[in-house]
Amino acid sequence: MDTAPPRDSGELTFRDATDADVPALVELVQAAYRGDSSRAGWTTEADILEGQRTDPQGVLAVVEDPRGRLLVVERDGAPVACCQLEHRGEAAYFGMFAVRPSLQGGGLGKVIIAEAERTARDSWGVREMQMTVISVREDLIAWYERRGYRRTGKLSPFPYGDERFGIPQRDDLAFELLVKDLPAG
Repeated sequence: MDTAPPRDSGELTFRDATDADVPALVELVQAAYRGDSSRAGWTTEADILEGQRTDPQGVLAVVEDPRGRLLVVERDGAPVACCQLEHRGEAAYFGMFAVRPSLQGGGLGKVIIAEAERTARDSWGVREMQMTVISVREDLIAWYERRGYRRTGKLSPFPYGDERFGIPQRDDLAFELLVKDLPAG
């Protein structure tokens, strides 16, 4: 992994996560997607999945993966968001995107995704960003479409029975691949 120095974007600081960040990032991701705390934001999955969204081993695996990086977004030294970038040949994968629920809906996500796209393009020269989103999350997919992502119709199965990814509350879950062309920098 090529570790970049922290990049300051106004009052936000972007930096690569370290092993020491794992507990705070697990809490952040969990708060953004699961349980009652996630209902303070609009990205909650609490109605379709219960249980954990990630665990320390899963976050640590992303931090240590030589093909990518986990960006921590801080304000005043505290993590307020994170996202995973993984180099996949001509493309980069965008995942583990979480914004503290109390800060959702104020434009922070737009800033972070733009910085993630810039980072992937500048670090690896990729021309495409890819992500997977739970296909029934129409509001979230629409948000990504407003950022230039397009649905591909390519679905992959949800890992039913693997509680590391949560406990499904419905039987029609799948991941849809979304893609965005990244202009040259």
